[in-house]
Amino acid sequence: PATMVVKTEKCAFSEYNVYPGHGMRMVRRDGQPVTLGGSKTKSMMLQRMKPSKLQWTQGWRRLNKKMQVDTTVKKRTRKTTKFQRAIVGASLEDLKKKKTQKPHERSAQREAALREVKERNKAKKAASKKSEGGAKGKAFQKTKGFGKGATGGKQR
Repeated sequence: PATMVVKTEKCAFSEYNVYPGHGMRMVRRDGQPVTLGGSKTKSMMLQRMKPSKLQWTQGWRRLNKKMQVDTTVKKRTRKTTKFQRAIVGASLEDLKKKKTQKPHERSAQREAALREVKERNKAKKAASKKSEGGAKGKAFQKTKGFGKGATGGKQR
């Protein structure tokens, strides 16, 4: 069954289809022929009404987003995948081991490391005290008036 093709024109005012045998043609002052859907659209055009101000026209519907204008397919975004990389000073295996560790193991490890650091600092302090020998605290420093604090001279 072959379908019949009907030649339609668009109304210059309302943008609705005007089928053969319907509507009217008007020639504008500039010589351009204009197809109008009916007396209503002709009347509105002669009154110099703006189609975008009248709710029943396609122009108004387009402006106020009442119809679908070219359905655009939304671009699919790829879901980001997490990727683990080695950090300087720690290989990927080390990181994975730390991740799978139980919290209590991790805290015990941290405490042991802290203890070791404290002991190292203690040893360093003891060594520095031995090397100092009998020297008393800080030697007296001449400061040419700098660092006097609250007793200092004029302040601007």
